Amino acid sequence: MKRRLLLALCLAAGGALAEPACPASGRELPVGALYGQWEARIEGEAGIARVRLAKHPEYEGVRGTITRESGGGPPSVAQLAGDIDDEGLLNIDESLDGRAISGNWLGELQPGSCGKAFKGAWRNASDDSTHPFVLNKIGSWQ
Repeated sequence: MKRRLLLALCLAAGGALAEPACPASGRELPVGALYGQWEARIEGEAGIARVRLAKHPEYEGVRGTITRESGGGPPSVAQLAGDIDDEGLLNIDESLDGRAISGNWLGELQPGSCGKAFKGAWRNASDDSTHPFVLNKIGSWQ
C-alpha cells in the first residue's frame, strides 16, 4: 500500500513538473515568448495590423515590424523594438523612418493568456494621442 501511494505521489509530482506554468505576469514571461506573429487592433485605426517580432541582435529584447493596411493604398510598415520592462509591461517603440520614434506601445499581459495576449495603450508621437490596443499572438516566427 505504501509503495502504491509513493508511486502515485511521484507520478503526480512528475506530471506537474512536465507542464510549464502559464505566466501570471509579464515578469514571468521569457522574452522568447514574444517572438512570432501577432495581430494588433488599435482603437481609432481601421483593420488589423500585422506584427512580427524576433530576437533583437543587440540586447535582450525584440525587434520587428508592424504592417498596417491603408484601405486601397500601399500598406505602411514601421520598425519595432522593445522588451518587457522592470514592471513586467510590454514596452515597444515604433519608428516609421528607422530613426525617430513615431509611436510607443505599453501593455500588460492578460491573465490566463499564457503570454499570447496584451492590452494597453498605444501613443502616437505625432500628436501625443493615446489609443487602447489589443495584441494577440497568432503564430511562431518563421
